[in-house]
Amino acid sequence: MSPAGTTAGILADLDAGRVRAAYPDASSPEGWRVDPDVQKAILGAFADRETRTWDLGGAMQFRDRVGLPVKNLLDSPEAQAALAAGKPWRIVPGGSSVRAGVYLAPGVTIIPPSFINIGAWVGEGTMVDSHALVGSCAQIGSRVHLSAGVQIGGVLEPPGRRPVIVEDGVFVGAQAALLEGVLVQHGAVVAAGVILTGTSRLYDLVNERVLTGTLDEPLVVPAGAVVAPGVRGVTGEFAAAHGLALSAAIIVKYRDERTDARVALEEALR
Repeated sequence: MSPAGTTAGILADLDAGRVRAAYPDASSPEGWRVDPDVQKAILGAFADRETRTWDLGGAMQFRDRVGLPVKNLLDSPEAQAALAAGKPWRIVPGGSSVRAGVYLAPGVTIIPPSFINIGAWVGEGTMVDSHALVGSCAQIGSRVHLSAGVQIGGVLEPPGRRPVIVEDGVFVGAQAALLEGVLVQHGAVVAAGVILTGTSRLYDLVNERVLTGTLDEPLVVPAGAVVAPGVRGVTGEFAAAHGLALSAAIIVKYRDERTDARVALEEALR
């Protein structure tokens, strides 16, 4: 990190993508390695409780802790690099907020209002749609579509816990929520309204298995899985008498050409 140990240096390294809260790592069982030192450094940015005001003109005024400024979206080295690559960021007007310490790869599109929190990584060509939240340290891959109202949970404490990870080519439908370190592997589709936590059960109809996660080893959604919302019955006389059921996430199939055609419809919006 540079300059060594300073909040400004840490934010600059996160901005530029020189460090990440979690890294792809082929040697680990699930392909990712968490960097707890980065999470600790981000927590350090919250430690100074002094606040300041940022006046960006007109109604764009903010008051926050001094160590948590907004990201420079216009003339930072990262913004200029994206522009030079012919893939500038597209930040649609209307009130989105991106904190310093967020990495945006070339070609990222942000539709307002959205919020991307410190430590997040957003890959090339990804779209963050309206009313979407990308939480602290979340890792979002390339060519991902986070649809309207998607909630991606954040993680800072305890340092070392895995953040939510969404790998390349994933489509997340409107009002879906991914929380508590869920890992969604490449090419998966999470349908509108699905809620997955780190300890959720995921029912795989195709392979007739139940996938589960724990706080130490959060749920992994397999590559190419198409996850839809469903229900599962509740046992017991009272539940039966009242027809009770619990919500459930179900893998109804794995990605095919028809799925690809449906999730490609947003391409013109980028």
